[in-house]
Amino acid sequence: MKLEVDAVLFDSDGVLVDSHDQVQAAWTQLSLEYELDVEMILAEMVGLRATDTLERHLAGDVAERAVARLEDIEIGLARSTRPLPGAVELLARLPSCSWTIVTSASRRLAVARWRSAGIRIPDHVVTADDVSSGKPHPEPFLRAAGLLGIEPARCIVFEDSPSGGKAAKAAGTEVVAVGPHPWRTQPDGRVRDLSQVTVEEGPSTFKIRLELAGSDTD
Repeated sequence: MKLEVDAVLFDSDGVLVDSHDQVQAAWTQLSLEYELDVEMILAEMVGLRATDTLERHLAGDVAERAVARLEDIEIGLARSTRPLPGAVELLARLPSCSWTIVTSASRRLAVARWRSAGIRIPDHVVTADDVSSGKPHPEPFLRAAGLLGIEPARCIVFEDSPSGGKAAKAAGTEVVAVGPHPWRTQPDGRVRDLSQVTVEEGPSTFKIRLELAGSDTD
């Protein structure tokens, strides 16, 4: 399968970096400290900003303190972050003005994970700190497309979470699911990881052709 696009928007955790164990450990610790239902929290938080999850269960200043505490725990664990297969290699092949990262993590946490994993950091990124509404709202991806100066319909999103996939679809982008999470919204393709993605850059433009080996769509 090949999709011709002008820009690529990457989710971070679960797409570029493997932070799964860190996330589970941090949210479990926070849930115990704030007497929250661990299993419920772990089921709810996938792909969302921490503030959007915690404000469902904690009020006002307590929620704000919990968000700050969670960030501190996660940054303490970030040094063990590793890149997911194909991520470093794919980013190295993309022109710098044709891609960015859209994450539900805070900027401080995201940068800590990227540096630990050796992920190339683009000039402009969209983090939880940069939007008023996080995924599954389309704002993060609309903002990212705007930063690149590309129409959303000419962008492709790589996402692992259903909430991220819903946000991408609502923004009007192409979207490829990464990993095994089942989605209610049908993606335009699915890959195991970014090692299954190849890039063909046009000779005089930044149009990129992405061949999705082993995707759901032929």
